[in-house]
Amino acid sequence: MNVTLDGQNLFEKQLEIEPGSPGRDSIEKKVAGLDGILSIDLGARSRTIKQKGVLRTKSRAELTARLDAISAFIDGDTHTLATQTGLQFDNLRMDVFEVSEQRTSGIGVEVDYEIVYTQLGV
Repeated sequence: MNVTLDGQNLFEKQLEIEPGSPGRDSIEKKVAGLDGILSIDLGARSRTIKQKGVLRTKSRAELTARLDAISAFIDGDTHTLATQTGLQFDNLRMDVFEVSEQRTSGIGVEVDYEIVYTQLGV
């Protein structure tokens, strides 16, 4: 699955995207003279989307450059995550970008990563 973030191809093809379900919000009030409570539905809210995978590069310098490029998306703005199969998530704010320890592989250097997005206004 080819995945882009704001049109930039930063990720390997083998990754997982786990969309959570949207939350809902409500206000509950007690009303004088009524038995029980009044519940007002405020509609759908944000949801969490997790992305997990492995980044592979030929050198540590290339890996550092790619990690810096991905980290730049932790800027408070909203972004779009799109897959080659037509799946698209709009209004994403990148909240967490975690990487594990770097290791040497047959093609160079690789690292496992996890990104947590919040999809605003689902």
